[in-house]
Amino acid sequence: MVKRDRGTDWLALADAVLAGAEVTRADALAMLETPDAELLSLLQAAYRIRYHHYGNRVKLNMIINAKSGLCPEDCAYCSQSVISEAPVAKYPLLNRETLLAGAAEAQARKATTYCIVMSGRRPSDREVEQVAAAVEEIRRTTNLRICCCLGLLTPAQAERLAQAGVDRYNHNLNTSQAHYANICSTHTYQDRIETVQQSRASGMSPCSGAIFGMGESLEERVEIAFALRALDVDSIPCNFLNPIPGTPLGDTPRLSPQACLKILAMMRFVNPSKEIRIAGGREVNLRSLQPLGLYAANAIFVGDYLTTDGQAPDADWAMIADLGFEIEGDGEGVAEVLSSMAR
Repeated sequence: MVKRDRGTDWLALADAVLAGAEVTRADALAMLETPDAELLSLLQAAYRIRYHHYGNRVKLNMIINAKSGLCPEDCAYCSQSVISEAPVAKYPLLNRETLLAGAAEAQARKATTYCIVMSGRRPSDREVEQVAAAVEEIRRTTNLRICCCLGLLTPAQAERLAQAGVDRYNHNLNTSQAHYANICSTHTYQDRIETVQQSRASGMSPCSGAIFGMGESLEERVEIAFALRALDVDSIPCNFLNPIPGTPLGDTPRLSPQACLKILAMMRFVNPSKEIRIAGGREVNLRSLQPLGLYAANAIFVGDYLTTDGQAPDADWAMIADLGFEIEGDGEGVAEVLSSMAR
């Protein structure tokens, strides 16, 4: 473990990680406790790891809320939960034509991954079949990668989704095991672990992350990062709580931009080769420091989230161009995008 009394020590630790070393929990906690005056040094070191694995590419993902509300779970952060009083749209699973239109919109937004998300504890077999049929059509007609987030799955349901061409399955841990009972009582942390493992067993790429800012301690944030490393997930969405009035966490103070950046840097050090995605709450927590997050993370959602608004796609394209980065899979390139926007 390297000394951490100077910002340059983070670069030494980054080099050690690139040489095959793993950071310790003490290292990770020290990142979260880094004084704001040393934040840029920490980000520079995280960027060294990010650049080694991903260069300056930024992967765009688009999400569609394929089934809204109508959820029996009591997750404290969620506007769609059974205990939420937030005024959100409530509707059953969208039809095939709407899911296909969403895929076309994902392409228009320069996304390479289209994320189909449903509210609820677990999907019915009929809902799985509806999603699978839409996915098969999307895969025949586009080059999009498909991620699904439908809740808990049976082995047969997971196998059907994989057979249809679902590349990745998302099921977030959301918070640490110790803190989980404070966030949800209708299912367990272990339920989530088993769902992530089921997605891998079926042949889908496992995706799992967290929502930070729900009252967890710094040590618990570190535990989340190491739990995701132990699961060896391929993609890690880092959400920052966007407190929604009408939910139990609706009055929770937002994280500071500096705290968010330290979390992203820590996640990059602990999971150096994995896709780190800045997800929900990016705009209202990172605020004007959003671009700095991409020195640690290599992916973002583009457009709106499930029940909250996101940044306009052209603003994200411009942000990426201004950094001198490039959108993954974009034949036109961000430089050309920015030039056309200026005309």
